[in-house]
Amino acid sequence: MTKTTKRMKALMGFIFLVLFATFPACFSQDSQFSHVLTKSASNRFGSSAIFLLQGNVYPLGYYSVHIKIGNPPKVYDLDIDTGSDFTWVQCDAPCTGCTKPQHLLYKPKPNNLVNCVDPVCAAMHLPGKPQCKDPKEQCDYQVNYADQGSSLGVIVKDNFPLRLVNGSNIDPRLAFGCGYNQKYSGSHSPPSTAGVLGLGNGKVNIVSQLHNIGITKNVLGHCLSERGGGFLFFGDDLVPSSGIVWTPISSNPTDKHYSSGPAELVFGGTSTGVKGLTMIFDSGSSYTYFNSQAYQATVNLIKKDLNGKPLKDAAEDKSLSICWKGKKPFKSVGDVKNYFKPLVLSFTNAKNVQLQLSPEAYLIVTRHGNVCLGILNGSEVGLGNLNIIGDISMQDKMVVYDNEKRQIGWAPANCDRLPKS
Repeated sequence: MTKTTKRMKALMGFIFLVLFATFPACFSQDSQFSHVLTKSASNRFGSSAIFLLQGNVYPLGYYSVHIKIGNPPKVYDLDIDTGSDFTWVQCDAPCTGCTKPQHLLYKPKPNNLVNCVDPVCAAMHLPGKPQCKDPKEQCDYQVNYADQGSSLGVIVKDNFPLRLVNGSNIDPRLAFGCGYNQKYSGSHSPPSTAGVLGLGNGKVNIVSQLHNIGITKNVLGHCLSERGGGFLFFGDDLVPSSGIVWTPISSNPTDKHYSSGPAELVFGGTSTGVKGLTMIFDSGSSYTYFNSQAYQATVNLIKKDLNGKPLKDAAEDKSLSICWKGKKPFKSVGDVKNYFKPLVLSFTNAKNVQLQLSPEAYLIVTRHGNVCLGILNGSEVGLGNLNIIGDISMQDKMVVYDNEKRQIGWAPANCDRLPKS
């Protein structure tokens, strides 16, 4: 859970739903649940919801959204994460390792508890099964992450008040994790958010739940501004009718990530010879990660292309793995982008589909005024042959995850301005 890997943990994370012997007595073991919201078939999927985002790639390291939960509702800031489909909030039950003051923690009520017989419990444990001795026992969870961080808690249901773009107000009851034991590791401080909004390619993400009770299409999208902030939306009302290029989502039913490919890596208009890359689109990762082959090819070509240009290695800047300095400090990527060539990921399973990575999509300027490469070696952090498209490479693009048609799309966008529905 570091700012450098920022929620990359969610990509490699896995959820174990396990039975714990005890849990604070504020929960009733006999609570039963049912959906409180039903809609006629003629009114299904009638609208979308849109949310403003906060945050940036550097120096904060994540984008977050304010979500209302409970009755009466309380606002929680959650890290948006398309690399995981599990949502959890720091929980006052009481809480160990929570970073928020007590009055900002989620306070569960006796009727919130999800028991093991609830289909939500089984869905959250896929592809395995809940380890419950009694169907009426509480459904607990443990999320373990690649950077050795974790969240432990119980699955609950509560109200998520939403205002839709058609003007209607709804209050569906959705399932999420009430995390009462968080652990963090690494040299960076824990994220300041209250939890994670899991939007990954799975059956238990918030949008899938809204779809299952007839509120929105199973479509979501985000637009991350390079200047900070942006917007997130659920449903398909805000998806442009033209201008987006689409590529299929992997058909692997057990893959909870939005992966696509194969893709070929192109540098400055010339093929690098690196092909067959499977790319994972993960808003939970600050930076983009390539496997060793693609990473080394990228670094070699960039360094070769910088020969003769007024940039020198800035090994003293530890912000990222590779940094350069100029004759004077840079104020923005705009000051230095002319020294760097664009990268392109060309998807070979879809005609003329390319993800353009301009210098702004793979460089940052640090507080020291140096420019650093925002593409990292995934093999060095345990990602093996996986490749991740992180926030840095999705800035100033509308990225759409269409689970209805099983496709991912993107287009250049002004992420400082909300779209018209």
